[in-house]
Amino acid sequence: MTANGDDRQPEEQRGAETPSGFRPLRRRGVQRLAREQWGEGRSIWSTDVGERELVVDQVGVSEEPAPAAVADVLGIGPREAVCVRSRRFVLDGKPVLLATSHLSAALVAGSAIIQKDTGPGGVYARLAELGRKPVHFREEIRSRMPSRDEADRLSLSAGTPVIIIVRTAFADGSRPVEVNEMILDSSAYVLEYDIEA
Repeated sequence: MTANGDDRQPEEQRGAETPSGFRPLRRRGVQRLAREQWGEGRSIWSTDVGERELVVDQVGVSEEPAPAAVADVLGIGPREAVCVRSRRFVLDGKPVLLATSHLSAALVAGSAIIQKDTGPGGVYARLAELGRKPVHFREEIRSRMPSRDEADRLSLSAGTPVIIIVRTAFADGSRPVEVNEMILDSSAYVLEYDIEA
């Protein structure tokens, strides 16, 4: 609750619209990754978007040699094959996020993870079917100015930085099963972390 007795978040009190009229997305960092979300066939995005229109486009799935940093995190050999899933998320007609996931190609071979549409619950539900359900996540957050390609794909105004979130999903035994690098339009997001003490 704020000093004025209003228990709404400051962005909600202000109407939460940017000068362009876009209402920023409140990304609920903890709730969206709960097993109850993806384990019951829901998209992790459903926690955040509610009734707003979300479109996923520019979807690509390929097999490529793992970049050194990804191989190191996944615990696989340098340049070993990984499944690369890239996509862009567009909310209410505005591009807000680019995401690129890397998973061991040997782990996901023949599964729905190598398809453009991974089905209900997405990649995490499919990993569970493969006996590698995520039990822990780690997110690292930083910011920087976008590359020209990122600025174009996200339709960013000049001078708008991006937020980089790198999420690693871990299965039992602290085994990393996915590295997902997300590039967010900083003007389109409020990052919310609601953590029990």
